[in-house]
Amino acid sequence: MKPYEQFVANILKAAGTARTDPGAVSGLVQDALKSAGLLTGMPSPPKAQDPSFVDLNAAPAWARKPAAAPDAAAADAQTAAGGGTGFAGLPRFDAGKMADWAAQFKAFQAGQSASPQAPAPRNLAAEPGEFLDGSFSNAAGTRAYRLYVPARAAAGPRPLVVMLHGCTQHAQDFAAGTTMNALAEEHGCLVLYPEQPRSANANGCWNWFEAAHQGREGGEPSILAGMTREVLREHGGDPGRVFVAGLSAGGAMAAILGAAYPELYAAVGVHSGLAAGSAHDLMSALNAMKGTRGRKAAAKHGAAGRLPAIVFHGDADGTVHASNGEAVLRQFTQGAPLREVEERGQDGSGRSHTRTVLLDADERAVAEHWVLHGGGHAWSGGSTAGSYAEAGGPNASAEMLRFFLAQQR
Repeated sequence: MKPYEQFVANILKAAGTARTDPGAVSGLVQDALKSAGLLTGMPSPPKAQDPSFVDLNAAPAWARKPAAAPDAAAADAQTAAGGGTGFAGLPRFDAGKMADWAAQFKAFQAGQSASPQAPAPRNLAAEPGEFLDGSFSNAAGTRAYRLYVPARAAAGPRPLVVMLHGCTQHAQDFAAGTTMNALAEEHGCLVLYPEQPRSANANGCWNWFEAAHQGREGGEPSILAGMTREVLREHGGDPGRVFVAGLSAGGAMAAILGAAYPELYAAVGVHSGLAAGSAHDLMSALNAMKGTRGRKAAAKHGAAGRLPAIVFHGDADGTVHASNGEAVLRQFTQGAPLREVEERGQDGSGRSHTRTVLLDADERAVAEHWVLHGGGHAWSGGSTAGSYAEAGGPNASAEMLRFFLAQQR
């Protein structure tokens, strides 16, 4: 049983005990925290704006609704009943609250939390090209994928864009939300959508926060790189124009792939994601998503050579702090003498943004950073036919594809 699963089991046990023996609850919760290694230096309960640690899921109710401070008499009564403030600044929950918290936490980990319901994806058969099913296997495992092949005849080897979905999403949903297939038809690109099964992660997240999935030739990066190479061979892709992009957990995995395989991917696009090496387990992932680890991780992990990168991040993102976008940018440009050009703009919906272009000595754009003012945790300029996409703001798909196709190997 994984540590967080054991933690949930212990909390559920405490919740059941609270109904018959409230006095024992504090000790049981303390034991649960000790077994999970969370008691020492435990922070105060999360504030309303703190993000949940598994992205693209809503924070549980206990994290969104801080209790009002009781008066002294009420506090005494609550303490006598097992409430009030306990060890390490944690609240002592009553039986009802604890049972509710534990149930939400368990459902949250099982991928069944009250996150926004994904709308039914539009019928992608309406696109003129083919949307093929496939799968790839190697020693690290098997992953299914969808591949868009444009209807227009190829004049030569086609560019390939690898698109990595976020948590709770799947390939067809992500294709619908980003509308990348329509752009691929226009530009003659192949688009590969790998899909993470629930057997690999209960929420369908790419496991960007586990050390086993952060390096070259191992874990999920090796599966995705192998899948990329196979699609290139079988569908006439151009090895010099292969790009990878993703949203949230997919954006974090895209950064990992760019850092681990710079000879394979010519550029990387990260939307609302994190730098490679930002976390090594669930608790460090929580800190990274809050923005407390990204800078150090980017500097420590680095990238295997400079790689062109385009980053989108909303400055009102409550799930992955916007400082993570800055960390991604630094990771792929650190040590390079670059000149910055900043411009501000606004799209037809009224959403404003700041775009920073980084130019090398030859005045070539090697990186772009788009800060979406007021933007949340969703694909900018996308289609609400897919989940975690918003129509307002600059079209992230169009801008990424423009940036990708401008890169020269």
